[in-house]
Amino acid sequence: MTPKFANDGTRLANTILFPVVGLVFVAIAFSVTLIIYTSRSADIAAMHSERDLLRGSTRLQLQKMAKEQEGVAIWDQTFVHSRPESLDSAWLDINIGRWLFQNHGHERTLVIGEDRSVIYSAANGLWQRPADTGKLVEAIWPLIARTRARYINGYTRLSSGMQVLERPAAGFTRSIHEMGFVALDDAPALVSVTAIAPEVKRFVASRRPPAVLVSIKKLDASRLEALARMSSIDRLQVASSAASSLPSVPHETGTYILKDPRGQIAGRLVWRSATPGSAILSGVGPVLLLLAAAIATLTGLVLFYIRQTTRRLARSEASAQHAAMHDGLTGLANRDFFAVRFREELAEWQKANGAIGVIYVDLDHFKDINDTLGHAAGDEVIREAARRLRILVPDNATIARISGDEFALLLPGCPGRKALEAVLKRMQSRFAVPMYIGGSHLYISLSAGAAIAPEDSLSMGELLRKADIALYAAKADGRGRWAFFEQSMEEQVRTRENLAHALRRAIDTESLHVLYQPQTTIDGRTVLSVEALLRWTDPDMGAISPSVFVPIAEETGLINDLGLYVLRQACTDARAWPHLGLAVNVSPTQFRHPRFIDDLRETLEQAGFDPARLEIEVTETVFATSSPEVMETLTRVQEMGVRVALDDFGVGYSSLSYLRRFPFDTLKIDRSFIADLEIGAHAHSILSTIIDLGEALGMKVVAEGIETAHQVAILQRTNCDKLQGFFMSRPVPPEQIRGVEDRLAAAQPDAATGPALTISA
Repeated sequence: MTPKFANDGTRLANTILFPVVGLVFVAIAFSVTLIIYTSRSADIAAMHSERDLLRGSTRLQLQKMAKEQEGVAIWDQTFVHSRPESLDSAWLDINIGRWLFQNHGHERTLVIGEDRSVIYSAANGLWQRPADTGKLVEAIWPLIARTRARYINGYTRLSSGMQVLERPAAGFTRSIHEMGFVALDDAPALVSVTAIAPEVKRFVASRRPPAVLVSIKKLDASRLEALARMSSIDRLQVASSAASSLPSVPHETGTYILKDPRGQIAGRLVWRSATPGSAILSGVGPVLLLLAAAIATLTGLVLFYIRQTTRRLARSEASAQHAAMHDGLTGLANRDFFAVRFREELAEWQKANGAIGVIYVDLDHFKDINDTLGHAAGDEVIREAARRLRILVPDNATIARISGDEFALLLPGCPGRKALEAVLKRMQSRFAVPMYIGGSHLYISLSAGAAIAPEDSLSMGELLRKADIALYAAKADGRGRWAFFEQSMEEQVRTRENLAHALRRAIDTESLHVLYQPQTTIDGRTVLSVEALLRWTDPDMGAISPSVFVPIAEETGLINDLGLYVLRQACTDARAWPHLGLAVNVSPTQFRHPRFIDDLRETLEQAGFDPARLEIEVTETVFATSSPEVMETLTRVQEMGVRVALDDFGVGYSSLSYLRRFPFDTLKIDRSFIADLEIGAHAHSILSTIIDLGEALGMKVVAEGIETAHQVAILQRTNCDKLQGFFMSRPVPPEQIRGVEDRLAAAQPDAATGPALTISA
């Protein structure tokens, strides 16, 4: 932190000049942007208008083709000579193929028979082998199919049982036809498909599909010229359907893409579009740029001169003051400056100014970094920690480096404890992100202790002492957290340490016990697997909840030993139930332990337990670090034959990215979604979505926390695979598993509420 008086000159210059300069540049930028935007909008509007005109012109050309076809397609003789029983290809050649080419310029003519085969084909008025038309027919088949369908659907059934064809009553033609575009010889062409029909109404006993007449005209130079005249556009050209022949064009070039009936590009029409906006911009652009450059240059020169002058005046004094009052490694305030600021704030403190907060911060396990990576890496960690603290705290706060890895923060005018908590939360969140030091990511957590004046004291020494007590209480509480000073803190820390020692003894003496909760089929009558759940009853303290002792195990490094204890005991017990699967929870810390894979393999071998029966349950917090080692461990677990379940899905990150990257075997829906089924307005829809997601990803889905028959009934209407909860059975000792299976199997289903189960004691 630089002393205030060292920057007075620079701050004064900035206060006056920056708003003026900013206003000038904003005005210039706004004007230029508005002119360019208006110009471009005019060009785009002109191009869209030309494209609409061209679209209408091509539509007229297609309609003209359909009208030209009508003379030969709606004709009794054509109808007779195109039917299978009276097919006359020579007649079709003379009266259709040649006639349409000579009179209307139809380059390609095809007649598709009632059985969908090509019964006549002509190119430029000359008879052509139908076998050469396969690709062309395939490209336009959607038009042929729609024409045939419309013809068949055009029949009306009379009361006599006869069928009569009703052709269109209005429009530019009486024929049933479809129009579009197709690529012919790598160039776009117009195509029209018309159903061949008799001239007058024809009464038939049953409907028959029609023969259809197909006509194609290439978009040659003469037809492009006609389209250009009709659309009033300039330099109309055609590009082929090949992707390589569709190069990018300047923005002033208009483009109209022609697609065949199957949605493939048949070609495109390009032309030079009118650019009224660009024409205006080219006239005023040079003047505008010259004016903007002149203003920017003049403003920059004035700003540079004033800033250089003020900096020279303050530089020598600022550097001396900074060296005396700041830490050389981090640039933060040092202990002396922090003490001066602290005394000033305490001397000026009044109740109306709010409280004064002081926070002590210590990096966890910093000594290990120096010992393993060296002091150079330690210095980089200190600098990065200082940078993060500097951007996290309020502007009026003072940050100081007190000693090696210890920092202090002074927050004057603090509204109270909630404001300090907000700062502490931001600090913890930011330090959860790994530091990139020496080519590798380091996970550096911090512990913090806080005290508040006048609540705790108005003496600087007393406040610092109490903040330090809170800091060490936080570190004793497991590190990576913060604590406010409380009078009972020392006693609480002592109690927590006693609990940790008792847990260590319980693990060593095997005083913990494992219960098992069944996971059943969707009808609740067949046990498929069991989940191992750890319980602890201390002789002196009584029953202790897992929510109490598991976090202590995490914080004190006992979690790996605790997890291995559960895994060994569960595998040993489950050998008595070879027909059941076994689910065991694994904490994120245990999962990331370097020896986790080896411990898992050794446990399975020592217990003689089939890996295929074991399923380990991990929570979404395992992925909080985005570490590649996590994905490698998951893969190695599955390669051993052990299944992996994602536990408590929906309450953490709930990201599809890791579900896609790793094929979990099972998805366990968090119990909160089940509890909401009877009270939440959208709970059923959300639950169904999660179950469908698991099914789509090929995972088994387990719903846990089932407590009522109504919840069972709802889940039975979904694709959920397993149920787990008190409604089926509470966690029971291993010797009671057989009894639970027998009780569930003997339960009689109820039509209204599902399985008639009772909560097991």
